[in-house]
Amino acid sequence: MFNSIRHSHMTLCTAAFICLVTIQTGCINQESNSEEFSIEQKAAQLLMVGFKGFEMSDTSHVKRDIEEYGVGGVILFDFDVPTGTPERNIKSADQVEQLNRSLQEISSIPLLIAVDQEGGRVARLKAARGFPATVSAEYLGDLNNPDSTRAYTIEQTELLANIGFNVNFAPVVDLNTNPENPVIGQLDRSYSADPDIVTTHASIVIEEHQNQNLLPVIKHFPGHGSAWNDSHVGMADVTDTWEEIELEPYRNLSQTDFRFAVMTAHVMNSNLDEELPATLSRNVQTGLLRDDIGFRGMLFSDDMQMDAIRSFYGLEFSIEHALNAGVDMLIFANNSVYQPDIVPDAVKIIVDLVETGAVSEERINEAYERVMETKRQLGLLD
Repeated sequence: MFNSIRHSHMTLCTAAFICLVTIQTGCINQESNSEEFSIEQKAAQLLMVGFKGFEMSDTSHVKRDIEEYGVGGVILFDFDVPTGTPERNIKSADQVEQLNRSLQEISSIPLLIAVDQEGGRVARLKAARGFPATVSAEYLGDLNNPDSTRAYTIEQTELLANIGFNVNFAPVVDLNTNPENPVIGQLDRSYSADPDIVTTHASIVIEEHQNQNLLPVIKHFPGHGSAWNDSHVGMADVTDTWEEIELEPYRNLSQTDFRFAVMTAHVMNSNLDEELPATLSRNVQTGLLRDDIGFRGMLFSDDMQMDAIRSFYGLEFSIEHALNAGVDMLIFANNSVYQPDIVPDAVKIIVDLVETGAVSEERINEAYERVMETKRQLGLLD
């Protein structure tokens, strides 16, 4: 039944926002042929960065990251973990819309602007700040009423499009195989332990994002639902708990005509790779996700500064292996640790990796073209 769902057109409100950004940036006809750009420029397009600030500031590193380096995307949060305060990026709908507009205005190539708006406990746009109240994936899965899922999703996607987001790191398609999982089950982020229920509701969420010209990102591949640990604060090993059934939502959704991206999981799964966590594993991200399952869209890493990666692997090692694994865009959320120079540091590392042959220029071009094609599909580029 999933093959029967058709693409829909973006709404007028989304089109209006994109047209305004187009006029202001003057970059809608920007060519993106990889041969015309330097390795440095292409490397920057493979990065998504987080930053502090409720408004655009001349002294903010994100201004430099966009104007001087040409970073490919940014991600907004409502809470700053390093300082333990709500002083981050989100105060109100009007403020966020202006911030997103300001970010796009200074970018020569339109940005992917992302947020984690799953609903329930993982919602950056909270009712306490004047946004509509949300419900969790678990609530919707237990209710198992497609009309309810669609109604809640329409409200959320219209909001996201109206205030300038074009990427949402949702829906979660992890199976709730371990309800005591501290970062999935206990936070009500999974629709169900049944892959058919997960696929049904994720399909609705993806379709409604597509209707608003938003890119939904399903997560966390190849499955985080069985973990006993939180990969934000350490390595989560699912070797003894993971089951192949956790791949079914990805297989189901990859057979549709939907436009969506995938996010990796920072989990160790020795069934799939005996040496490396999934984000850094070519066996997992290319061998399994692309070659076996057949996914052809854009692949995001989870936050590369989470402890599951940062505490076990150096920055150069993790960038090299994530890119070689098949990741197209590396996320540095700056919300586990804060590293203002992470973009220039990462760009230099990628350039050095290409120059030494540790990462091929062909792999960079492949990732770059996938990022550019995603931006074209969102109406950001011709």
